[in-house]
Amino acid sequence: MNPFKVQTKNINEYFMPLERIYPKAYNKKTTGPYSKCRVILMNGTEYESVWFMHQFARHCDNDEILEALSIVRKQEQEQQKRLACLKPINESILETTIAYEQLAVDLTACLAKYETDDNNKKALDFALLEDFDHLYRFSNLLMMDKGIDTKMLVGGFTEITPGRPTIAEHRYPTQNLKNHMNAKKAKLYSKLVAGIITAAEQQTMNYYMNIAQWYKNDLGRKLYSEIALIEEEHVSQYESLKDPNMTWLEQWVMHEFTECYLYYSAMQSEQNKNLLSIWKEHFEMECAHLKIASALLEKYERKSYKDVCGDGEFPTLLELGTNKEYVRDVLKNTVNNTSLNKKYFDICDLPKDNIFFQFQNDTINESNVPSHQVIQKSIENMNKDYRYEDSPNPVNELQNRKKDNTTIARKCK
Repeated sequence: MNPFKVQTKNINEYFMPLERIYPKAYNKKTTGPYSKCRVILMNGTEYESVWFMHQFARHCDNDEILEALSIVRKQEQEQQKRLACLKPINESILETTIAYEQLAVDLTACLAKYETDDNNKKALDFALLEDFDHLYRFSNLLMMDKGIDTKMLVGGFTEITPGRPTIAEHRYPTQNLKNHMNAKKAKLYSKLVAGIITAAEQQTMNYYMNIAQWYKNDLGRKLYSEIALIEEEHVSQYESLKDPNMTWLEQWVMHEFTECYLYYSAMQSEQNKNLLSIWKEHFEMECAHLKIASALLEKYERKSYKDVCGDGEFPTLLELGTNKEYVRDVLKNTVNNTSLNKKYFDICDLPKDNIFFQFQNDTINESNVPSHQVIQKSIENMNKDYRYEDSPNPVNELQNRKKDNTTIARKCK
């Protein structure tokens, strides 16, 4: 599929009347977990697009480009509002959070499995274990506060068991920075990966940053706030993979191409007829947006879309699905890793005076870490933590269901 070859209408024909912007929400009981994940993924992608175009506009002094940005941005806003309200009113904050974390786990794993760029793949595998642990922490909160079994929400497709403990994820900010790719040499898939995962993690960060204050008890508020800090680290990591030397117009073309790729991918997997119709409609709109951005790139920089997107054909499509064995393999082999100087190291390979340990000592008091308190309270209430596992955790130190591990990836044995 080449989105540059899709027939589109005049851009003004894509504005939606207000009644179409407010959609019929999905049924939380009958809609599949990956349909919910796709809603979140595309909502985050639209959010990223809108804010990219706002930033572009604030750095642009060309009336034609500014006018084009304003038109496309308005339509992206309409798409985002439509997607956001697909979430039903009766789906709680925590139930939505489980979908966010299932998306984080399975999206990251799906992207990593086909990634050949070593820098990108290591970044994906590293953060994967942290989002996997977040799913475990929020699932225990959900069981305590709502009595809901997360296995039902994730459809049994994603295991619920500890990953790299969240307490070990608090790093000095510069530890999260990575080498950026060279967009002129990088494969199209790798450029898509960096953009997709940055937008997805950014949305999760923003959701947790803003939702913490609305949770109904202190422990929940604290947990959202803590994990929002880790999502900030993930956004810093992923955005650093992108090539900052791309021009604003090149980046715009890449943003629109990414949206086309994701909507088309969603179309191939979606079983929900209502959602499928939206993916199809938005895909055509994004193809129109892509053509506008590409025309401006050619006019003002004398560059073809091929300089950004190659021949324009989509690489391997994104198909969300279960990744249990992949996650287990990464967990078994890299759980003890941390990040430093744009590389990854086993915690035992760091000198004792390393900045990671200094930062942990300055900011972490084990008795007051919300992600740890949630599991302690869960064990107190149920005599063990909540898990959904096909078999015991592949890391021996994480198999004890009556004691939360706070040393792995944080302190050397």
